[in-house]
Amino acid sequence: MEALVLSCGTGGGHNSACMAIQQELTARGHKVRTLNPYLLKSKRTADVINHTYNLVAQKVPSAFGMVYHLGDAYRRLPVSSPVYHLNSRMAPLLERYLQQFRFDAVVMTHLFPAEIITCLKRHGKPVPKTYFIATDYTCTPFTEETDCDYYIIPSQKLTDEFISRGIPEDRIVPLGIPVRRQFREEMSREEARRRLGLDMDKTYILIAGGSIGAGQIEQIVPLLLEHYGDSVRLIVVCGNNHALYQHLDRSGYERCILLSYTSQMAEYMRACDLFLSKPGGLSSTEAAVAGTALIHITPIPGCETSNLHFFEQNGMCLSVLSPGQQLTDACDRLLDRDRQQAMLRQQRAVIPANAADAICEFILDTSN
Repeated sequence: MEALVLSCGTGGGHNSACMAIQQELTARGHKVRTLNPYLLKSKRTADVINHTYNLVAQKVPSAFGMVYHLGDAYRRLPVSSPVYHLNSRMAPLLERYLQQFRFDAVVMTHLFPAEIITCLKRHGKPVPKTYFIATDYTCTPFTEETDCDYYIIPSQKLTDEFISRGIPEDRIVPLGIPVRRQFREEMSREEARRRLGLDMDKTYILIAGGSIGAGQIEQIVPLLLEHYGDSVRLIVVCGNNHALYQHLDRSGYERCILLSYTSQMAEYMRACDLFLSKPGGLSSTEAAVAGTALIHITPIPGCETSNLHFFEQNGMCLSVLSPGQQLTDACDRLLDRDRQQAMLRQQRAVIPANAADAICEFILDTSN
């Protein structure tokens, strides 16, 4: 089989899901191409879209939330959204690409490619079997105006929501969110610390704000350092937020390991006693699959709020909306071993660790 996996760089989670599917299909001996469809227009176009999203999410998350809620209101209108019309401009370019390279299946881990595919279908253009993978624990605005053969959603618990938004029930497949193999690998905390060169007898708290380094980390780091003194070490992953990295580096915090990008995020999750992260759909799923006690911090308004609610309602995280005593209290509670184990049991019960395997098998079974 030859598959095309489409994603966009608006947040790292979509691309992580894309890589998870590529990894599994390739391991089964199939050919996979991954593509940001906006690269068919130009690298500059793709970069502008990615940069604009990241800038708004980092600097003015309230504006991001406002746009999201406007989209939620707009979806009630009986007309195609502006998002659809903007993405439809890419349809001729993707049509030529599909004619040049023949595929048996098109997998989409982002709404924008699904909108482009929908435009092709509406104009009677031939496309392979199409699979949309939802990477957040909600039906995001405008998913319902897309036309895909299958919608792979994170949980059976979300089926009614997707149906209520207009997704046909017979197209909904609740298989989970795919994560890469390194997050599914069995590894003890001791082995992870050995690989990373961390002390076996210290308490570590991992802090990350996704690929964009969001989440008021500048306030959280000094707060936790003051609260715990010498008893805790912090590991901070800044992603592509260079300003955050430089700020923390200039501050010269002791007892703080500072990272920008790391290819060993799975090891850091397993090595640490506690993980503080904004509630991205992929990062939250990765933490649950890796078996990490989780505190969700300062969500970007919109789908991250839904992710937080899903995890909190299912006992898979504690949530803290702003830094302060609420955060230190939550950390104190979750550093308790019994509470950690109770949370990890809930994560294992709700989040399918082998979603990538199940999704790839489903694609292989239905794409012929």
